Amino acid sequence: MQTYTMIIAGVTRHLPIVPISEHTAIASFVMLGDTVLTKATAKALVDQLPEADVLVTAEAKGIPLAQELSSLLNHDQYVVARKTVKPYMSEPLVLTVKSITTDVEQTLVLDERDAQKLKGKRIVLVDDVVSTGESIAALQELVERAGGNVVAKTAVLAEGSANDQQDLIYLEELPLFPIEKKPI
Repeated sequence: MQTYTMIIAGVTRHLPIVPISEHTAIASFVMLGDTVLTKATAKALVDQLPEADVLVTAEAKGIPLAQELSSLLNHDQYVVARKTVKPYMSEPLVLTVKSITTDVEQTLVLDERDAQKLKGKRIVLVDDVVSTGESIAALQELVERAGGNVVAKTAVLAEGSANDQQDLIYLEELPLFPIEKKPI
């Protein structure tokens, strides 16, 4: 398997290159379960963030980073937008989004209790990788529907056109890899 080597916050990782379409492949970055990388990236990002009251991430890959950032910022909690409406949710806020790394539309859901935690608060959105920006834009829309004020967006990596986003705080750029068709 072909890999792409990156040094992120002083930690070296060899990312497998995987196709996501007929013409494009990505270096697959997953920090779920990688404690060393999560701690290092949170430490590298935390001082770049503006003052905020609450961190918000989408289920699931941004959760470890939100947890570690929340701890470093001495926040008591953070909010996770879920992928599905759960039976315990009353009056959930629901939004759908299409991401570069998923085949189908995804749903983002905030429970009414989580939405109340955001009302009138300064919010930092947290993700592992921002590619097209569709997912983090949907998360921002959801937070704003709940009455939150997004003061920053942060991710470990910006992929493709995301590295042109002026309002994104990130550590490293992750290239897209064109898939070249071999002649028959």
